[in-house]
Amino acid sequence: MNTSTRRTFLRTTGTGMLASLVLPGLSSIAKAAPSERVRHAVIGVGGQGRRHAQEFASFPDCEVVAVCDVDPEQIKKALGKVPEAAPAADFRRLLDDKSIDTVSIATPDHWHTPIALAAIKAGKHVYVEKPCSHNIHEAIALKTAAAESGKCVQQGTQARSGEALKQAVALLRDGGIGKVRMAKAINHQLREPIGREPECDPPAGVDYDLWLGPAPKHAFTKNRWHYQWHWFWDYGCGDMGNDGIHQIDQARWGLGVGMPKAVSASGGQLFYDDDHETPDTQVVTFEYDHCYLLYEMRLWTDYALEGHDNGVVFYGDKGKLEIGRGGCDVTLIGEQKEHLGPYGDFKGHIRNFLDCVKADNPAELNGGIEEGAISTALCHLGNIATRVDRKLKIDPATWQCVDDAEAGKLFSREYRKGYELPGIG
Repeated sequence: MNTSTRRTFLRTTGTGMLASLVLPGLSSIAKAAPSERVRHAVIGVGGQGRRHAQEFASFPDCEVVAVCDVDPEQIKKALGKVPEAAPAADFRRLLDDKSIDTVSIATPDHWHTPIALAAIKAGKHVYVEKPCSHNIHEAIALKTAAAESGKCVQQGTQARSGEALKQAVALLRDGGIGKVRMAKAINHQLREPIGREPECDPPAGVDYDLWLGPAPKHAFTKNRWHYQWHWFWDYGCGDMGNDGIHQIDQARWGLGVGMPKAVSASGGQLFYDDDHETPDTQVVTFEYDHCYLLYEMRLWTDYALEGHDNGVVFYGDKGKLEIGRGGCDVTLIGEQKEHLGPYGDFKGHIRNFLDCVKADNPAELNGGIEEGAISTALCHLGNIATRVDRKLKIDPATWQCVDDAEAGKLFSREYRKGYELPGIG
């Protein structure tokens, strides 16, 4: 594709995509009557959950009617964003409310799929934060339940709704940088050490048993609490599932691939010496028939060594395409860098979810759970390969590990009595 053709392509596709994203949403907002408003509840109202509450409430055709958390202090903060919402401490009581149409889930990872399955069973549409599951078995269960129910289930990988990324993927599909045989997903940022915290009583008013839910019993510590839970295998998926999933999802989308046939990894702690269980340094290779997807993570560099922050680089035989939070750039061999536009669209991703809910059409979701489950599964595979320290052979059709019982055990988990995975159907 020559320069003039490529620029024409970008102008026309960009205009068309923008119209298709914005105009339907604007139309539905302008015409929405009170009886047509989506009644929404947010489950888990830490920092990201409060952002959910604020963004969902910003649309005239959506009412945030409830906010739910086991921590009363988080509830107070959330009500500062949406004072008209009703507070709830137990999501199970909230799901019994038949007037609620949709829920968004921003709890710790180990609660994502159990709550999502319960919400689907209760007849709700679901927006679930990434990663959509705590393990591969849950990812399969969630995508299956969504398909069988016909409900809209969207994962919070919001770059799927970014116009520049849509243009970038279209450019890759059209051969704009030639044959692409490799993409590198890069997660490089500074996450400070967390130190060591002693066991203590949970905060007053907190239902800590409900917070633990399906996870094993463990005494409370401040490092297993707000946000720091990401770094413990019982509740989180490390930074690969926390932040790296964005880059892995974008790389996989651009390459046009699904489940890999093999995964190899190496990782550990070169920086931390504290309560962390998860790696601060990790390198993972996902193998496909005609390309490789590489993931590189380092949590001890607070600067853009690659020329951008967390991002993806696609390598073609005619040039490269780079995605960072500053936007997307194309550089063909012998030509100047060309900027495509901004990165992701959190608000647009929620707008897409609401429009699909109102149309009762999950097929139009940007990054629906069928795609979200695959990218989540790649994060789990990378972590499993790191933990067992060997190459995994994967059956892409069944999502199962071939001839490795030890690794296979990490594809699921044991659920604490009373908190078993909800069944659907």
